[in-house]
Amino acid sequence: MRITKFGHACVRIEHDGQVVVIDPGAFTEREAVDGATAVLVTHEHADHLHVDHLRATDAPVFTIEAVRAQIAEADRGVAERVTVVSPGEQLDVGLPVTAVGELHAVIHEDLPRVHNSGYVVDVGSLRVYHPGDSLTPPGGPVDVLLLPVHAPWSKISEVIDFGRSVGAPRAVAVHDGLLNDTGLGVVGRNLELLLGETAYERLQPGTDLSL
Repeated sequence: MRITKFGHACVRIEHDGQVVVIDPGAFTEREAVDGATAVLVTHEHADHLHVDHLRATDAPVFTIEAVRAQIAEADRGVAERVTVVSPGEQLDVGLPVTAVGELHAVIHEDLPRVHNSGYVVDVGSLRVYHPGDSLTPPGGPVDVLLLPVHAPWSKISEVIDFGRSVGAPRAVAVHDGLLNDTGLGVVGRNLELLLGETAYERLQPGTDLSL
């Protein structure tokens, strides 16, 4: 079992010969998809969806309809590998996955909300939750929360409350590509202090989670 954090919102999960990559977006290194056996995309924003990265692998892609439509506009060949998922759907991408939620967090009331699917991935005995750009609860206990720590749509109190509500033993920072070192330090200190019993950590891109 291996879980690797890549740039911004991307996480790569390897287990039993399967390589599942979540959200290899434009702020993510291309090598994140090397050898991928499945790619999950939470929503259509460029920091989560980068069609060039999907072209770099022949893995099947699992995502929502809005993303499938955007991929089809860019590359019909890649779109042929897309399977559309629905909220609450349980699927087998090589590892068991449950789709969670259906809407992106509110950026501003003047902007329409796009759709978003989080994913709970069962990795052996470990349950890992990537919410994408949402603060939607996973619907049950998880062992590792991939916590979006900073975004135009969030504030630190919401991130803290979300982490507390999920109550995972561990929270690992994702969605951190817009922060400089000073910002990462400030956010990290607040999360370490206020997440309660959840142990918070941030990994440098390309670093594996210690299991």
